[in-house]
Amino acid sequence: MAEVKPLLEVDGIDVAIGQVQILRKVSLAVPKGAMVGIIGRNGAGKTTIMRAIMGLLPLQAGAVRFDGADVSREPAHKRAGRAIGFAPEDRRLIPELTVEENLLLPSWANHHRDAQERLEGTYRLIPEAREFRNRRALQLSGGQQKLVAIGRAHMVGTRLLMLDEPFEGVAPALSKRIAEVVASLRPLGLSVLLSGADLQHAGASLDRVYRIDRGQVDAS
Repeated sequence: MAEVKPLLEVDGIDVAIGQVQILRKVSLAVPKGAMVGIIGRNGAGKTTIMRAIMGLLPLQAGAVRFDGADVSREPAHKRAGRAIGFAPEDRRLIPELTVEENLLLPSWANHHRDAQERLEGTYRLIPEAREFRNRRALQLSGGQQKLVAIGRAHMVGTRLLMLDEPFEGVAPALSKRIAEVVASLRPLGLSVLLSGADLQHAGASLDRVYRIDRGQVDAS
Protein backbone atom coordinates (compact mmCIF):
# COMPACT_ATOMS: atom_id res chain seq x y z
CA MET A 1 0.00 0.00 0.00
CA ALA A 2 1.43 3.38 -1.07
CA GLU A 3 2.34 5.79 1.67
CA VAL A 4 0.07 8.83 1.93
CA LYS A 5 2.05 12.02 1.34
CA PRO A 6 1.91 14.56 4.17
CA LEU A 7 -0.26 17.59 3.65
CA LEU A 8 1.76 19.43 6.30
CA GLU A 9 5.48 18.91 6.94
CA VAL A 10 7.40 20.64 9.72
CA ASP A 11 11.08 20.00 9.10
CA GLY A 12 13.63 20.71 11.82
CA ILE A 13 12.34 24.11 12.91
CA ASP A 14 13.97 26.30 15.54
CA VAL A 15 11.93 29.12 17.09
CA ALA A 16 12.86 31.68 19.76
CA ILE A 17 10.72 34.30 21.46
CA GLY A 18 12.93 37.18 22.40
CA GLN A 19 16.10 35.72 23.88
CA VAL A 20 14.42 32.47 24.90
CA GLN A 21 14.85 29.42 22.69
CA ILE A 22 11.49 27.62 22.60
CA LEU A 23 11.71 25.00 19.81
CA ARG A 24 14.75 22.96 18.83
CA LYS A 25 14.82 20.94 15.59
CA VAL A 26 11.11 20.14 15.73
CA SER A 27 9.79 17.89 12.98
CA LEU A 28 6.32 16.46 12.47
CA ALA A 29 3.98 15.54 9.65
CA VAL A 30 0.23 15.54 9.15
CA PRO A 31 -0.87 13.17 6.35
CA LYS A 32 -3.81 14.05 4.16
CA GLY A 33 -7.05 13.20 5.94
CA ALA A 34 -5.30 12.29 9.21
CA MET A 35 -5.83 13.49 12.76
CA VAL A 36 -2.60 14.17 14.63
CA GLY A 37 -2.04 15.20 18.25
CA ILE A 38 0.75 17.09 20.03
CA ILE A 39 0.89 16.29 23.75
CA GLY A 40 2.99 18.09 26.35
CA ARG A 41 2.81 19.91 29.64
CA ASN A 42 2.14 23.63 29.85
CA GLY A 43 5.11 25.60 28.55
CA ALA A 44 6.54 22.68 26.55
CA GLY A 45 6.16 24.49 23.22
CA LYS A 46 2.81 23.28 21.82
CA THR A 47 1.39 26.74 21.15
CA THR A 48 4.69 27.90 19.67
CA ILE A 49 4.57 25.05 17.14
CA MET A 50 1.05 26.04 16.13
CA ARG A 51 1.91 29.72 15.83
CA ALA A 52 5.04 28.95 13.81
CA ILE A 53 3.08 26.74 11.41
CA MET A 54 0.52 29.52 10.99
CA GLY A 55 3.23 32.12 10.28
CA LEU A 56 2.68 34.09 13.48
CA LEU A 57 6.24 33.47 14.68
CA PRO A 58 9.36 33.53 12.46
CA LEU A 59 11.59 30.50 12.00
CA GLN A 60 15.28 30.65 12.87
CA ALA A 61 15.94 27.43 10.98
CA GLY A 62 14.09 24.62 9.26
CA ALA A 63 11.04 24.76 7.02
CA VAL A 64 7.27 24.44 6.95
CA ARG A 65 5.80 22.86 3.82
CA PHE A 66 2.14 22.67 2.89
CA ASP A 67 1.08 20.32 0.10
CA GLY A 68 4.68 20.30 -1.11
CA ALA A 69 5.10 24.09 -1.19
CA ASP A 70 7.55 25.82 1.13
CA VAL A 71 5.48 28.35 3.09
CA SER A 72 8.16 29.15 5.69
CA ARG A 73 8.18 32.84 4.86
CA GLU A 74 4.57 33.33 3.91
CA PRO A 75 2.53 35.67 6.16
CA ALA A 76 -0.36 34.22 8.13
CA HIS A 77 -3.09 35.60 5.87
CA LYS A 78 -1.59 33.82 2.87
CA ARG A 79 -1.54 30.55 4.77
CA ALA A 80 -5.21 31.07 5.60
CA GLY A 81 -5.68 31.54 1.86
CA ARG A 82 -4.30 28.03 1.41
CA ALA A 83 -7.30 26.76 3.42
CA ILE A 84 -5.49 26.44 6.76
CA GLY A 85 -7.68 27.28 9.76
CA PHE A 86 -6.35 28.00 13.26
CA ALA A 87 -8.30 28.06 16.54
CA PRO A 88 -5.95 29.54 19.19
CA GLU A 89 -6.04 28.49 22.83
CA ASP A 90 -7.36 31.89 23.95
CA ARG A 91 -10.09 31.85 21.25
CA ARG A 92 -9.53 35.49 20.16
CA LEU A 93 -13.18 36.16 19.46
CA ILE A 94 -14.24 39.79 19.16
CA PRO A 95 -16.45 40.27 22.26
CA GLU A 96 -18.81 42.92 20.90
CA LEU A 97 -19.58 41.06 17.66
CA THR A 98 -22.24 38.39 17.42
CA VAL A 99 -21.36 34.73 17.06
CA GLU A 100 -22.35 34.82 13.39
CA GLU A 101 -20.24 37.91 12.74
CA ASN A 102 -17.25 36.23 14.41
CA LEU A 103 -17.77 33.16 12.24
CA LEU A 104 -17.98 35.21 9.06
CA LEU A 105 -14.95 37.41 9.76
CA PRO A 106 -12.34 35.12 8.13
CA SER A 107 -14.52 34.67 5.05
CA TRP A 108 -14.93 38.42 4.77
CA ALA A 109 -11.18 38.90 5.15
CA ASN A 110 -10.47 36.27 2.48
CA HIS A 111 -13.23 37.54 0.15
CA HIS A 112 -14.93 34.16 -0.06
CA ARG A 113 -17.78 34.26 -2.54
CA ASP A 114 -19.26 31.16 -0.90
CA ALA A 115 -19.26 32.61 2.63
CA GLN A 116 -22.91 31.74 3.25
CA GLU A 117 -22.37 28.18 2.08
CA ARG A 118 -19.35 27.87 4.37
CA LEU A 119 -21.43 29.26 7.24
CA GLU A 120 -24.14 26.66 6.69
CA GLY A 121 -21.47 23.93 6.70
CA THR A 122 -20.16 25.24 10.02
CA TYR A 123 -23.67 25.30 11.47
CA ARG A 124 -24.13 21.68 10.43
CA LEU A 125 -20.88 20.82 12.18
CA ILE A 126 -21.75 22.83 15.32
CA PRO A 127 -25.54 23.25 15.55
CA GLU A 128 -25.17 25.08 18.88
CA ALA A 129 -23.53 27.97 17.02
CA ARG A 130 -26.71 28.45 15.00
CA GLU A 131 -28.75 28.52 18.21
CA PHE A 132 -26.74 31.39 19.69
CA ARG A 133 -25.71 33.06 16.44
CA ASN A 134 -27.25 36.39 17.47
CA ARG A 135 -25.58 36.51 20.90
CA ARG A 136 -22.50 38.62 21.37
CA ALA A 137 -19.37 36.56 21.97
CA LEU A 138 -18.91 38.05 25.45
CA GLN A 139 -22.22 36.47 26.49
CA LEU A 140 -20.95 32.93 25.91
CA SER A 141 -19.30 30.58 28.39
CA GLY A 142 -15.67 29.59 27.87
CA GLY A 143 -16.68 26.23 26.39
CA GLN A 144 -19.17 27.84 24.02
CA GLN A 145 -16.48 30.27 22.92
CA LYS A 146 -14.19 27.31 22.19
CA LEU A 147 -16.87 25.83 19.94
CA VAL A 148 -17.26 29.12 18.10
CA ALA A 149 -13.48 29.43 17.69
CA ILE A 150 -13.41 25.95 16.14
CA GLY A 151 -16.26 26.96 13.86
CA ARG A 152 -14.47 30.14 12.82
CA ALA A 153 -11.33 28.14 11.97
CA HIS A 154 -13.49 25.72 10.01
CA MET A 155 -14.74 28.62 7.87
CA VAL A 156 -11.30 28.85 6.23
CA GLY A 157 -9.71 25.53 7.20
CA THR A 158 -11.19 23.38 4.48
CA ARG A 159 -7.92 21.44 4.09
CA LEU A 160 -6.09 21.71 7.43
CA LEU A 161 -7.59 22.60 10.79
CA MET A 162 -5.29 23.39 13.73
CA LEU A 163 -6.82 23.41 17.22
CA ASP A 164 -4.61 24.65 20.05
CA GLU A 165 -5.65 23.29 23.47
CA PRO A 166 -9.33 22.80 22.53
CA PHE A 167 -10.13 21.07 25.85
CA GLU A 168 -8.20 23.41 28.16
CA GLY A 169 -10.29 25.12 30.84
CA VAL A 170 -13.57 23.62 29.63
CA ALA A 171 -16.23 21.93 31.77
CA PRO A 172 -16.40 18.13 31.35
CA ALA A 173 -19.71 18.17 29.48
CA LEU A 174 -18.44 20.68 26.95
CA SER A 175 -15.11 18.82 26.64
CA LYS A 176 -17.11 15.78 25.60
CA ARG A 177 -19.06 17.87 23.10
CA ILE A 178 -15.85 19.36 21.64
CA ALA A 179 -14.48 15.82 21.30
CA GLU A 180 -17.61 14.87 19.33
CA VAL A 181 -17.09 17.86 17.02
CA VAL A 182 -13.44 16.91 16.51
CA ALA A 183 -14.40 13.31 15.70
CA SER A 184 -16.99 14.53 13.19
CA LEU A 185 -14.25 16.28 11.19
CA ARG A 186 -12.85 12.95 9.95
CA PRO A 187 -15.67 12.15 7.48
CA LEU A 188 -15.15 15.61 5.96
CA GLY A 189 -11.68 14.55 4.75
CA LEU A 190 -9.93 17.31 6.69
CA SER A 191 -6.43 17.00 8.08
CA VAL A 192 -6.45 17.99 11.76
CA LEU A 193 -3.63 18.95 14.13
CA LEU A 194 -4.58 19.46 17.76
CA SER A 195 -2.58 20.03 20.92
CA GLY A 196 -3.13 19.55 24.63
CA ALA A 197 -1.61 18.56 27.93
CA ASP A 198 -4.04 15.63 27.89
CA LEU A 199 -5.81 14.52 24.73
CA GLN A 200 -7.73 11.64 26.26
CA HIS A 201 -11.01 13.13 24.99
CA ALA A 202 -9.75 12.83 21.41
CA GLY A 203 -7.57 9.76 21.87
CA ALA A 204 -9.73 7.36 19.85
CA SER A 205 -9.77 9.77 16.90
CA LEU A 206 -6.01 10.30 16.65
CA ASP A 207 -3.93 8.53 13.99
CA ARG A 208 -0.59 9.76 15.34
CA VAL A 209 0.69 11.46 18.47
CA TYR A 210 3.82 13.57 18.98
CA ARG A 211 5.07 14.27 22.48
CA ILE A 212 6.87 17.52 23.16
CA ASP A 213 9.11 18.25 26.14
CA ARG A 214 11.33 21.32 26.55
CA GLY A 215 10.89 22.28 22.91
CA GLN A 216 11.82 18.91 21.43
CA VAL A 217 9.45 16.40 19.84
CA ASP A 218 9.27 12.63 19.75
CA ALA A 219 6.78 10.66 17.67
CA SER A 220 4.95 7.69 19.15
